Amino acid sequence: MELNRQNRYQFQWWALSLVDARPFGDKKKGADTGIDGYFFFNDAGETKKAVVQVKSGKVGVSQIRELIQVVAREKAKMGFFLTLKTPTAAMTEAATGEGFYSDSFGNKYPKLQIFTIEELLNNKSPDTPQKVGLFESFRNTKRRKNKRNKK
Repeated sequence: MELNRQNRYQFQWWALSLVDARPFGDKKKGADTGIDGYFFFNDAGETKKAVVQVKSGKVGVSQIRELIQVVAREKAKMGFFLTLKTPTAAMTEAATGEGFYSDSFGNKYPKLQIFTIEELLNNKSPDTPQKVGLFESFRNTKRRKNKRNKK
């Protein structure tokens, strides 16, 4: 992809937009924490998050293992891996091995999902409970809840 060759960060932000994820750190180019963006969704009135990683170069199972660790560290409910390249069988196996996120209604969603950019351009999207919009995710943050409870 031409955009990837021109500017890795522009490509990353564009890829995040394909799944309606928000860039981590307001699009600043900082230290790599394993998080490129967040995707927020609603589960029984509570905002939950998924961590999103974007990779434009060579990919392998080690990157999926790293994402698994980031999801755990961030206490995210899910993780999405977006890539230009087709995932290897080992990558798919590692992602599948993470099992499912079960929402409050008993619906199950793959905890770790891998998407190629081509799939996203062909309208494939993350399998999650209801997506949360920008205003709603801000309104439901713990910080805001704490402020309201102190009044």
